[in-house]
Order: sequence, then C-alpha cells, then structure tokens
Amino acid sequence: MIPNYQDCMKPFLLTLQKSGSEEVKLRDIIISIADHFDLNDEERVEPLPSGKQPILDNRVGWARTYLAKAGLIVSPRRAHFVITERGITALNTPSLEINNQYLKQFDEFVAFKNLSNTKESLENTQHSSIKIDDEDDSAITPDEALRNAYKTINDALAQDILKRTRNVSPAFFEQLLIDLLITMGYGGTEEGTAHALGKSGDNGVDGVINQDPLGVDQIYIQAKRYKHGNNISSGDIRDFFGALNLHNAQKGLFITTSDFTSSAIDTAQKLSTRIVLVNGYDLAKLMLRYNIGSRNEQTIYIKKIDEEFFDA
Repeated sequence: MIPNYQDCMKPFLLTLQKSGSEEVKLRDIIISIADHFDLNDEERVEPLPSGKQPILDNRVGWARTYLAKAGLIVSPRRAHFVITERGITALNTPSLEINNQYLKQFDEFVAFKNLSNTKESLENTQHSSIKIDDEDDSAITPDEALRNAYKTINDALAQDILKRTRNVSPAFFEQLLIDLLITMGYGGTEEGTAHALGKSGDNGVDGVINQDPLGVDQIYIQAKRYKHGNNISSGDIRDFFGALNLHNAQKGLFITTSDFTSSAIDTAQKLSTRIVLVNGYDLAKLMLRYNIGSRNEQTIYIKKIDEEFFDA
C-alpha cells in the first residue's frame, strides 16, 4: 500500500541520516522509501489521475516540501538533500511520530502554513490572523485534496445534468445528442448529422453518424431516454445487433439515460459487431467534458517550479 505523505517524512529523514553529511538525490530517497514500505513494482509507478507523475513521487515530494519548510532538511542544489541538526534531533526519539502536528512547533513551518491558508479578500482586509486548519492533519496532499474536491463537484453536476436530461422532450434529447457528437468530432457538419439522426426508427436504428466528413465510415446509433431503474436488457442489445446486421453495419453505439444490466453488458462484449455502450453516468460525464448543458465557470492552473530556468 502506498504510504501517505506524512508517513513518508520519517523514512525521508532516516535515508538522509544514513548518508551523514553527504547529499542524497531525490530519486534515491524515493527508492529508499519504496523499499522501506516494501512496495511492489506496480505501487512504485502507479500514476496520479493526470498520468504525469507516480503517486509515490508526488507524496514524497510533499513530504520533502514540509520537512524543508520546517527546517529539518536543506537542499544545497537541485534535487539533492541533506539532513539538518533539527532533523537529527527529531530522529533521536525513535518512537516519535514525525508529521504535520510535530512540525507545528517550528515557527518557519507555521509561517509557511499560515501563508498557504491566507485567502485574500477585496471586501474584507481587516482580518490578518490566520490559523492552521484541519487539513494539516490530513493524510492526503493538498493537490490530492484539490482533485477530490474537483471530483466531488463534477459528480454532483453529473447527477444533476443526468436528471435534467431524462426529463427533456424527445426532440430536445435528439438535438442534445447531435450537439454532443459534433463537439466530439463526429459528423462533419451539423446539417448532415441532424439529417442522419433524424431517421428515427429505421429498422431498429435511431440514427447514423459519420465518423468522417465524407461519411466513408459510419456508426449506427440506438438511443433510449429512460428513467432511472428502467435498464437496458440483453434482449435490447440483441435486437440492436440484428438491426446492425440488416444494415451491414460494423459499429454500433447504444446510448441510454438509464443503465445496462450485467447480462446486456456481457452480451455486447460477446457479439461479433463492435457495440459501444454509453449509460446515463457516462453520458453525463461526456456532456460535462464537452460543455453540453454546462459551461466553464472558473479555470485553475496548478503551477510548479521551472527547474531548468534556475539552472541557467
């Protein structure tokens, strides 16, 4: 199990202590911590949701930041660290837990956290006293907390947008799908896509969407605007498969605002024709991703130091 960032603090210091006064590369520290917790190969490289960095590297990075802000380690040069007298003192008590609560005794750390927690307000500039909040004792890193909050907000929006989509008119639902597919890059032109999807009930197929502007490759669509609990069955999938065979179609897309039974999913996986299933949750996520029925309210950029700039 990948340790949280606070659990990485003591092994970080122990690794530096073993080297004495010699500098230790951050990569070597990460490997040492992975060995300390006996992580397997998969756990050592398991990526963040962004895919840009391993979870372990990210958490060790936050342990490094907090230890440095508290004065337990210093970095003589890029990605190299040594332990300070303060760090050695912390290790002199073997049973001591080194975490955010322990680091609060150091003024430098408190000042850093107070600065991090400050929320500037144009309406109210009278309150300058900021206390360290409960996040300090959390097992997750600040960027993990940010991602969790992002997921919570989007999950709530997805539920809301799905509820609203289930209650729209058939014509509105059809236009919604047209807008979504066009935004995703299908169809070529809105006029052509609308015409294709307008062929409702054509031998068991609700519509056809072009994969390219010329219509050389096409996907046949079945769309069901069903209420929650009215799930698509394996029989519905077989009926759609039969309709695809009538059209000599190789690809099918089954969209529903409800869900698919386990037997329906199993049936779709076993059929020779490629049928992609999009349930209500997936549809809502796509609508959020492509701003169909939603819009961007605020963009937050996560910054990091440009190490190459300071190496010049």
